Amino acid sequence: MTETPDLAALIASRICHDLISPIGAIGNGVELLTMEPGGQRPEIALISESVANANARIRFFRISFGAAGGDQRIARSEVLSVLTDLTRGGRIGYAWSSAAELSRREVRLAFLLLQCVETAMAYGGKVQVAQGAGSWTILAEASRLKVDPALWEALAQPAPPAGIGANHVHFALVSEELARQGRRLVTEIGETAIRLTF
Repeated sequence: MTETPDLAALIASRICHDLISPIGAIGNGVELLTMEPGGQRPEIALISESVANANARIRFFRISFGAAGGDQRIARSEVLSVLTDLTRGGRIGYAWSSAAELSRREVRLAFLLLQCVETAMAYGGKVQVAQGAGSWTILAEASRLKVDPALWEALAQPAPPAGIGANHVHFALVSEELARQGRRLVTEIGETAIRLTF
């Protein structure tokens, strides 16, 4: 029996795929402008930074929301590249420790959970991700956390909460992905740290 296609994930993959090329072209154009005399102007630097950020976000979203077959793999080097580009100049820093070759589905779940902890880290902080012995641990630490209990309770619910907004859709997708992988999430939330294990 074939698995029912995840249309939302296929749409996300298509959008990310179609946007990566023009954003790359803009980046190449900006690079050419910087080679011109007087090309190192502040407005060019701002455009270049924005293009790099958009490119990183699209790559991150493609893994988080895009289609991921059961046997698809992703290299640790690609994950590190995405996270490095994503956090350049940002308030949150990441440390990632894993095998060199990873299940794309597992990374997808980890990325969805990273978005969850990012939501609680409005003031910045650091996140450590460690994979080993068949389990994953995400430890997010910050001087202050902004935790919405209703969103975190949604992680254990089989159906998405009513009225969830686009800015919190990752919370709604976690339980579905956990079920798909046959995993259980353990959540520990303190005043300055969140630990997630799956």
